Amino acid sequence: MTSLADIWPPFGLTLATPRLVLRPILDADIPAAVAAARSGIHEPGRNPFSTPWSELPNDELAPNMAQWYWRCRAGFTPDDWTLLFGVWQDDEFLGVQDIAARNFGVLKTVRTGSWLKQAAQGRGVGTEMRAAVVGYAFDYLQAEVAESEAAVWNKQSLGVSTTLGYEPNGIVRHTWGATVEEVQKVRLIPTTFKRPDWTLTVQGHEGLKSYLGL
Repeated sequence: MTSLADIWPPFGLTLATPRLVLRPILDADIPAAVAAARSGIHEPGRNPFSTPWSELPNDELAPNMAQWYWRCRAGFTPDDWTLLFGVWQDDEFLGVQDIAARNFGVLKTVRTGSWLKQAAQGRGVGTEMRAAVVGYAFDYLQAEVAESEAAVWNKQSLGVSTTLGYEPNGIVRHTWGATVEEVQKVRLIPTTFKRPDWTLTVQGHEGLKSYLGL
């Protein structure tokens, strides 16, 4: 019987840490993602995202999220891709961790972004899920650089980066919704990656590797 992973290889990838399971978001997962986002991600008026999607009214938030997930799938090519993982603990949807790249075959560079519902914050989950995708990128995709960024005031996100060994890579000014923010860029390479004391379990890598032409 043909599976979803046979049709769309990225769907076959699963990353597991001691507490979490990260797997690409399917259509069946979108309601759980919307419910998690609606439960609250950040304090009102303290938006950590350059595009303020999390502040949309409830009736606009759901279709906006769904469109983004579909857009990432539709635009996924070996030269330009964004993979969105739903982050699960047992049967609870906690948030989303993404990993993306452009011209990866040459640059060997990935970038990451994420969000967690507020009820899951403060427990080390953000560090664990970022470590999972970075470890996967370095050890399985043979990435040479992992990049991320956050507003300079976002100590929580930058703290995750520091914990994992990222180094500052310059401050730039970006439009942030209707305002302008100073944004701290960070950079990580395999030799400076502060690896966690657990082993990542990976399933479905070969299908994605083949699809990406690696």
